[in-house]
Amino acid sequence: MTTELLRAQQLSGGYGKVACVRDLNLEVRPGEVVVLLGPNGAGKTTTLLTLSGALPALGGKIFWKGSEVTHPKLHTMAKGGMALVPGERSIIGRLSTRDNLRLGIGPVEKAIEHFPELGRLMKRRAGLLSGGEQRMLALGRSLAMDPVMLMADELSLGLAPLIVRRLLDVLRKAADNGAGVLLVEQRAREALAIADRACVLRRGSILFEGPAAEVAQNLGRLESAYFDGLEQPADALAHEGNGLRA
Repeated sequence: MTTELLRAQQLSGGYGKVACVRDLNLEVRPGEVVVLLGPNGAGKTTTLLTLSGALPALGGKIFWKGSEVTHPKLHTMAKGGMALVPGERSIIGRLSTRDNLRLGIGPVEKAIEHFPELGRLMKRRAGLLSGGEQRMLALGRSLAMDPVMLMADELSLGLAPLIVRRLLDVLRKAADNGAGVLLVEQRAREALAIADRACVLRRGSILFEGPAAEVAQNLGRLESAYFDGLEQPADALAHEGNGLRA
């Protein structure tokens, strides 16, 4: 589908009056995975929090399902079908796995459909689960509500590669079933392998955007551009781009 599900237009966001993201233009369509890449401090998490309504926008516009949303709030966006999986472990450690799943909107059984591994852990305290199991719990709880839009922040942090692949494959399947997915991820190659499009952020602005496959082919030069602060690789890549935009 080409109609956008979520769109940011000249969006600025941050903390207090300090903008960490400036003049951001971004869209996510149903059925696609868009990955946000960039170094720490680039504004990736701020982008997710502002788009979801967890942080107030400092400027620009947010369009949700084709209509402009003024002063979006996290709970109202959630009622409209948006799910946010934050970077921190969003579980209650003293509760069982089952009770953590019951805190979500969707049925427990649907979460287990996405992650059958959780089925044998229903009575275990969530705080005793491994890091990967906790991420499955948080992601499965969000997917159980059948979101039309899912945002996930740094699912892979501190996890083994096999677990990371498991989580990313579930996100890809959610998009294949029609959801829009906006993903912040430091493991660029793994994320690009399941993404449709990618946006590279640097200092609160989009440095590049384009098809994920083309970004993956030029990943080394992109990393040089945003880690070393070099402008020349960005300019050169934009001219060669084949769909990449600076």
